[in-house]
Amino acid sequence: MITGATSGIGKTTAYAFAKEGAKVFFCGRRTNLGEANVLENQAFGGEATYMQADVRKETDVRNFINGCVQKYGRIDIAFNNAGIEAPPKAIAELSLEEWNNVIATNATGVFLSMKYEIPVMQRQGGGIIVNTASVGGHQGFPNIAPYGASKAGIMSLTRTAAMELTGKNIRVNSFSPGAVDTPMLRRALSSWGTTTQATAKDYPINRLATAEEMARVVMWLSSDDATIMVGTDIDATGGYLTK
Repeated sequence: MITGATSGIGKTTAYAFAKEGAKVFFCGRRTNLGEANVLENQAFGGEATYMQADVRKETDVRNFINGCVQKYGRIDIAFNNAGIEAPPKAIAELSLEEWNNVIATNATGVFLSMKYEIPVMQRQGGGIIVNTASVGGHQGFPNIAPYGASKAGIMSLTRTAAMELTGKNIRVNSFSPGAVDTPMLRRALSSWGTTTQATAKDYPINRLATAEEMARVVMWLSSDDATIMVGTDIDATGGYLTK
């Protein structure tokens, strides 16, 4: 089950799981993109189901998770990925509406998703939850206060959930991408007045990461190879956080 899978990391991860034979149930706000993704998955024989949902709305999240259980009977892996950015503004210039929109989507969306995923996983005897954090939650960057705060909050939610679920066979982890070449990043860079080339120079790998690389991180955290990982945030920044 994946939230925010109509583009970028979520879309690519949905493909990756479907190609491995997983039954993928995903949501996003843009129905046209969601339905197109289903057709693309079906083209190579993958199984994917789209349901329109806005993770800012509790009713939507509850219906989405119930829809997954009704269709497949269980949720083995939940990838809580839905996220947005705000226009670049200093704290003193942000409106409360701009702040609340990012926090509601990024942090509250993860909270609501886990609120309804966890009881399902407890009833079925276990499961795996992976949340998308960000380099922006580790360090202070100017003009992205709501984004950074929301992603730091996701890491805290992840650790808290992991400790609450100790001994219940439910693993909860997060990972922090750096600059990943996705439509959302390109929109953000444009609004910041910079380029992918300039951004890549800030990273030790001297390039942007790919959505495929992020999908592999999610799949590893969701696999039996990562059973020791509990309440951990994976640095997937291409070396940025080690500078």
